[in-house]
Amino acid sequence: MIAPLEELIERLRSLPGIGRKSAERIAFYLLNAPQEEVSRLAEAIGTLRTLVRRCRQCFNFSTGEHCEICADPKRDPTTICVVGHPWEILKIERTGEYHGCYHVLGGLISPMDDVGSADLTIDALLDRIRRQGVREVILALEPKLEGEITGMHLLSLVKPLGVRVSQIAQGIPVGRDLEFADEVTLGRALRGRVELG
Repeated sequence: MIAPLEELIERLRSLPGIGRKSAERIAFYLLNAPQEEVSRLAEAIGTLRTLVRRCRQCFNFSTGEHCEICADPKRDPTTICVVGHPWEILKIERTGEYHGCYHVLGGLISPMDDVGSADLTIDALLDRIRRQGVREVILALEPKLEGEITGMHLLSLVKPLGVRVSQIAQGIPVGRDLEFADEVTLGRALRGRVELG
């Protein structure tokens, strides 16, 4: 294979979720696409890092000082939903169920990966809680060991501030059979049950 094509395939393979076959399909598509389309894609990639930054308040992605959510006066600043990464906000927003603000930690505490609490935006979160009169912090962290460790650490820091700390319910995904759920997931689903009627 010619060197420029192989280079593009290798660059595409370095992206998450893209294997060799997908990288080849994308590369061959770009070779056959109109030049204008390829140029627009290259320009969008090139300007991404210069135009997108972190919101000064919540650390979400933004093109200005504050992200659209923090700048929205209709959002409830007394409720903060804590997530590990900015892309998790998009998933929560798509539900249309949450109308408060967010805080992005920038990861999860992970001793195996040498990530401690000082590597996250926890101090900025505590500062926001004190300044904004926050009444509730909702933990929407990944349901894995690192999420549990991070959640327990946050609980120990936030609870003494007199703020309610809650966690999103975890359990069986819609459309999944009970026979395929593990015991931990089933246990969480039972503990997070809601009253009907």
